[in-house]
Amino acid sequence: MKILLKNAMVITMNEKREVYKKGNVLIEDDKIINIGHFPIPEDCDEIMDCEGKTIMPSFVNTHTHTSQQLARGLADDVPLLTWLHDRIWPYESNMTEEDSYVSTLLFCAEQIKAGCTSIAEPGGQFVSGMAKAISQAGIRGKLAKSVMDCGEGLPKSWQHTTDEELAIQEEDLKKFHNTADGRVKVWFGIRTIFNATDELLLRTKELADKYGVGVHMHIAEAKAEVDYAKETRGATTVTHLNNLGFLDKNIIAAHAVWLSNEEVEMFRDHDVKVSHNPASAMRVLGFAKIPRMLREGVCVALGTDGTPTNNRMNMVDEMWVTSLIHKGWRLEPDVVKAEEILAMATINGARAVGEEDLYGSLETGKKADLIIINPNNSPDMLPVHDPIANLVTSMHSTNIECTMCNGRWLMKNRVLLSIDEEAILREGREHAEAICKRGGIRLPDRFPML
Repeated sequence: MKILLKNAMVITMNEKREVYKKGNVLIEDDKIINIGHFPIPEDCDEIMDCEGKTIMPSFVNTHTHTSQQLARGLADDVPLLTWLHDRIWPYESNMTEEDSYVSTLLFCAEQIKAGCTSIAEPGGQFVSGMAKAISQAGIRGKLAKSVMDCGEGLPKSWQHTTDEELAIQEEDLKKFHNTADGRVKVWFGIRTIFNATDELLLRTKELADKYGVGVHMHIAEAKAEVDYAKETRGATTVTHLNNLGFLDKNIIAAHAVWLSNEEVEMFRDHDVKVSHNPASAMRVLGFAKIPRMLREGVCVALGTDGTPTNNRMNMVDEMWVTSLIHKGWRLEPDVVKAEEILAMATINGARAVGEEDLYGSLETGKKADLIIINPNNSPDMLPVHDPIANLVTSMHSTNIECTMCNGRWLMKNRVLLSIDEEAILREGREHAEAICKRGGIRLPDRFPML
């Protein structure tokens, strides 16, 4: 197939950050073969006139829990320990492989409708279920198992030795890595330092290096975590990981809220990638030093986290929150600018998952992963005085009309093409109810039910 998208404002996010005011994008099979101003070829299979619209790279969600999609609303307005022990662990530990598949497919529907085509999962229960859904939905996924080899209060089904956890991950990698035309890849996961021995940390890193993949871990997420690390390991989380030799370019540090200035420099020196989850962080975690990280040259990308901590699995919303949160806590109106945030959501995300040579920007030879935005389909985005800031501060996911991944349309005119949306919404409701029943999860009524 040869597809021509013409007459659009094309925001490339390439190294020079070039923007074509009235440009074209030519796609053949899964790649972009021309971009900018060029004669219209006569052999196109599809031509779409994008007059008045914007074309840009699709989003990369670098930290999100696909298996938690059916837990939306289960853990609002509760303390952390209640959130964990009474809601999330009973929910996750009672999931089946089919639940994981349905949860991930419902998650993919939300991602596609919000313009996201690449995700990094830090650890779910069934990589098999996740891989099946990602493959079917047509997006890209770096998938990992939720890995823990110690910790108090773990459900019995999660109590595994270090050897067992590593063996399961290696088996998943051999089965599912590089499947679905390379869109599905398997990484190694570590839940948190609360639940990881030093042996698990070091052997995980060794295996990741052996297979040429990454490690996804919640790092310096909460104050209680860094205090725990200091008490049990003699140093705060990042310093301890640095002392172990764990920090490296193939590590995604999710959240990274509680870092000292010296630890930011450790991330810079070892090229650790940071997934900033501002909406999730504002719930209880704190304010990450994103302005300092950006100044130091740390690769900062964006993520939504999971539905029990954010509720909105929407990268458009995450950009908007990012545009506000750091200005507020630092009282600096010009800190973390729109162009930096757009990079976090696109090219930095691709860099964080090790695939900036494939996507994250619109360039000749790269994969055709893109979205088409219509600012004129509602009053929310109008008028457009500053097209870059407008995308970050005014856009809603409903302004995204089309989503493409790997040269394939996943959504056109707000209609999902790779997923039966009505069916998955129905199945999602049914599976969510069943999981809560098995896990004995019941939320108190906020108001009298009549």
